[in-house]
Amino acid sequence: MSTRLKSVPSAVVAAAAAASAAAAVVAAAVAAAASVAAAAAVAAVAVAAAAAAEAGAAVAIATVAAAIVGEISSSRFGFQPVTSPQTVGVPVHAPERGAAFAALGLSPALVRAVTQEGYETPTPIQAQAVPEVLGGHDLLATAQTGTGKTAAFLLPILQRLSSKKSPAIRALILSPTRELAAQIAERADAYGRHLGLRNAVIYGGVGQGAQEQALKRGIDVLVATPGRLLDLMSQGLVRLGNVEHFVLDEADRMFDMGFIQDVRRVVSVLPKERQTLLFSATMPKDVVALSRNILRNPRRVAVAPQETSAKTVSQSLYLVPKQQKGQLLQYVLAGEQVTRTIVFTRTKHGANRVSDALQRRGIGAAAIHGNKSQSARVRALDAFKRGTLPVLVATDIAARGIDVDEVSHVINYDLPNVPESYVHRIGRTGRAGASGHAISFCEPDERSELHAIERLLGHRIPLLKAELPPLPPEPPRSEQPEQRRADGSRDGRPNGNGTRSFRPAGQGGGARRGGGGGGQRRRGPAR
Repeated sequence: MSTRLKSVPSAVVAAAAAASAAAAVVAAAVAAAASVAAAAAVAAVAVAAAAAAEAGAAVAIATVAAAIVGEISSSRFGFQPVTSPQTVGVPVHAPERGAAFAALGLSPALVRAVTQEGYETPTPIQAQAVPEVLGGHDLLATAQTGTGKTAAFLLPILQRLSSKKSPAIRALILSPTRELAAQIAERADAYGRHLGLRNAVIYGGVGQGAQEQALKRGIDVLVATPGRLLDLMSQGLVRLGNVEHFVLDEADRMFDMGFIQDVRRVVSVLPKERQTLLFSATMPKDVVALSRNILRNPRRVAVAPQETSAKTVSQSLYLVPKQQKGQLLQYVLAGEQVTRTIVFTRTKHGANRVSDALQRRGIGAAAIHGNKSQSARVRALDAFKRGTLPVLVATDIAARGIDVDEVSHVINYDLPNVPESYVHRIGRTGRAGASGHAISFCEPDERSELHAIERLLGHRIPLLKAELPPLPPEPPRSEQPEQRRADGSRDGRPNGNGTRSFRPAGQGGGARRGGGGGGQRRRGPAR
């Protein structure tokens, strides 16, 4: 007998004798032990015996069983100790589902949530950012779109909040667009489903009644756009004095949209002692300057240089007259590989015009931009996500909230004025390692924008050609001499005398409806 068994105290052995029947079962199992599985069986029998015996005997049997298992796993039998519980038939080295997320320091509840979302391994930005945020550090993070930035800040913040409960707002996440805010809130609900935390999202374009009710019930995490947040703060409905974690997402777009002053107003009322995270798809000088003001000794993480586009996206270019962009768009959309497409325009009016033209030709399309109602934008995005709407026409501002997988093509109908916006646009396709295609239309007046984009990329965009019908000749313009009124002012629209008048609507010629001038007053309900 080894020293391991000899070292069992006599009092313990005596207590074990009081449960001789159970000990006999243990001994029988030991005699039959010939494999690691048998050793596991010995441990199971010992636990059962301990549960059935007197308290003192239970301790004795458990102690003896532990010594026996150690004896079995010694060199005498050639077994190796098993330090972690394994199910029968599962190799010792088999990784558990979600183990890669657990290795980042995330709690079992969060690991369970991400595995339920289908996540298997952290993305590079998550692997770098999560430990830093869990450690309480401020963070300055650069990552291309579609790389998992939202989970990179939500997961560690939710874990830190879950350690205690409070009715006050403890985490504030600022987003530049309504769509992005809604998606962040949806992700917060999904990741925190097992934590019991309460989340809410507030943005403009909709009534604030439901948002007020959510705030009154008490929330832990608030996701907001700057404008609506300041409105509710001015009404005394939002108080940020207990915020522990502040996230500024898409900081570069905040500058582009002119929200930076609103952001500074929000930051001015936050507690000085807080954790601040700044995430941005690109890192222009303005964002770097802002980070110096709101971050304290931040850790810096970046998973891709800001000058490069996604490697999974193939890029191509058409040089096309402005008048033929519509024809070229139809030509591209007719391709067999084109399944789900985002078309970018520079202006809201341009988005409406392109969408209407596609609809007239039987192509399912909808436009989203700042002038669209929130309900219309939500309907369009939902249809696009479901695949019932093949083409979404968007401006740069609205596009920051588009998070849709399996977008096959991005088409730059108009080239962006800001080169970094090109990188963001094409990042809507080729997400999560999938391949995608970015096609740009360049008219003669957009050559300067093209050169700026290519300088940012560091390479030329490959040129394609399309066989399009020639443009019809422009109709001749009628040359009418400019006519002036008797008082010397220029005419606007034609009146009965063949001249044009710039009178405001309702002040044209004819009898007045409101009386005066001898005209008869029109009776009946106002129209």
